[in-house]
This record gives sequence, C-alpha cells and structure tokens, in this order.
Amino acid sequence: MNTADDRAEPGASWLRGCGTALVTPFVADGSLDETRVRALVRRQIEAGIHFLVPCGTTGESVTLTRGEKVRVTELVVEAAGGAVPVVAGCGGNDTAEVRALAGELEAAGADGLLVVTPYYNKPTPDGLFLHYTAVAEATGLPVVVYNVPGRTGVNVAPGTLARLASIPGVAAVKEAAGDIMQMGRVLKAVPEGFAVLSGDDAAVLAAMALGAHGVISVASNQIPGPMAELCDLCLAGDFAGARRVHNRWLDLMDANFCETNPGPVKFAMAEMGLLEAHYRLPLTGIGSENRRRVMEAMRASGLVGSAAPA
Repeated sequence: MNTADDRAEPGASWLRGCGTALVTPFVADGSLDETRVRALVRRQIEAGIHFLVPCGTTGESVTLTRGEKVRVTELVVEAAGGAVPVVAGCGGNDTAEVRALAGELEAAGADGLLVVTPYYNKPTPDGLFLHYTAVAEATGLPVVVYNVPGRTGVNVAPGTLARLASIPGVAAVKEAAGDIMQMGRVLKAVPEGFAVLSGDDAAVLAAMALGAHGVISVASNQIPGPMAELCDLCLAGDFAGARRVHNRWLDLMDANFCETNPGPVKFAMAEMGLLEAHYRLPLTGIGSENRRRVMEAMRASGLVGSAAPA
C-alpha cells in the first residue's frame, strides 16, 4: 500500500499497479449519488486497489461541472481516508480553465492530476508542451499526461511525450492509444522514473511485460481485486500467473468497450447491484445486443451466476 510518506517523495514513484478510473454514479434526476461514491471507494480499498482516479473519461468528466469535479474529488479523498492516493481528472480544452481547476483539486486533497490532452482544439506538439507547462506551473501535484487519441483527435507521439516528461511536475503518462508498438516506443523514449501506465485493460499484460508500471483501469470498477492482482504479478515478474488472471477476465475487458465507455461498465455494475445505471446525455444506456454481450462475459468469467470475486 502507498503511504503518505511515499507520496511526499519527489516525482510519482507511488504511481504503480492498478488505479481505478472510477465511474460517477448518478441518481435518477441526474445529480451526483454521493452515497454510492463513498460505497464504491470503500469497495475498491477493501479489494486492494493501489490508487483511485475519479473524474476521468469513465467518470463522464466532460458532463460534470467544475464544482461537481471538485465535489467528487472531495468525496473520494474523504472516503479513501489516506489509504490510497487519489489522482483527480483535470482535463479540458481551455488551458486557463484547467489551471484554475488544478488549484481547486489540489485544495480538495488530490495527490495527483490526470490531465487529458486538449480535445477538439487539435494542438500542435508546441501547443501541448506549452499547455502542460502552464498546468504544471499552477500546481504542486504530479501531473499525469493522458493520451487517448480516439477521444481527443490528437496523438502524443513518443518524441513529444519525452519532451513533456522534461517539464518539472509532469511525472507520468496514461497511454491509451491502443498501439503496443507505440507503448514500446514510449517506454524507450521517456526518462527513468517517469511512470508509464496503460490505459487499456486488455493490453496491460503486454504493456507491463515491456516495462510499464501499471494501468488506469475500467475493468477494476467491476473487479478491483483481480486487476490489482494482475498488476502485482506483473510487477513481481510472475508473468505466467499474470496470464492466468488476464485470460480469465479478457472477455470482460473486451465487452466493456462494445459501446462507448462507460456505458457497458455502468450496465454491468448495475447488474452487480453496485449502482443505478444513469448517464448524462449525450450518453445513454447500451443497446440490447450489447447488454447480452456484457452479461455473457460476466457469466463466463464467473462474475455473476456464482461466487463473485471482489
């Protein structure tokens, strides 16, 4: 478990293992379900997760107000009680707005910030460098670059990421380009001590075999214990054991992306009794065929229909 002393060290040496990209539970009228937020955090910690990541893509961050992002972060920090670090989502496509939010999330108790590359703007490499420099200068927290070109329209090439890694305070990347060759080149390009985290559950075994430090996971919303175990086995060099965990849950990892995230994972969590499957438009519930697909993956892995793991 990461301690407060670990988090006080320079850089982000505590960014290892499995961090859960937490869903944001809502009630029927669309407002935050604060009781569920707290319960989900407690479940994660009891299962042995390594860190928590509220208000990212899986948390429907783009439909949360600035005040809601701060409130969700406060709730997660409070419920975690210092047991694990909290890396709060702090992305946006307006650098000034991201800088302001960074300060508020730091005041809310976050241990780090997940900062997605600006979407829609399609910044150049120079624009990305200046954006991350400005954000890092606005906070004392370690900044995690979030590269997800399928959502943002801009890919952070390995050479550009190496340049971003030179910015004081930029300590890690969530690499979610879905390209294992790029993952290898990222690991080759960045300096020692810079944390590289997979953004793809199905690729985490391969990524960690190449030297990645862990994952920011969607599937760990459903199965925090097994995803933490998968990362622990990889970090210990037990790749045979890691393959067994990976193979058991691979169909679930895949099914979680049969429609736009977090539609499938929220549906699955509702079936598990963990929340009510409410979304904010323009996201909606998943279609009937994909509901069947998710249920088949859950049954095949033993997540439902038998004694379920944490």
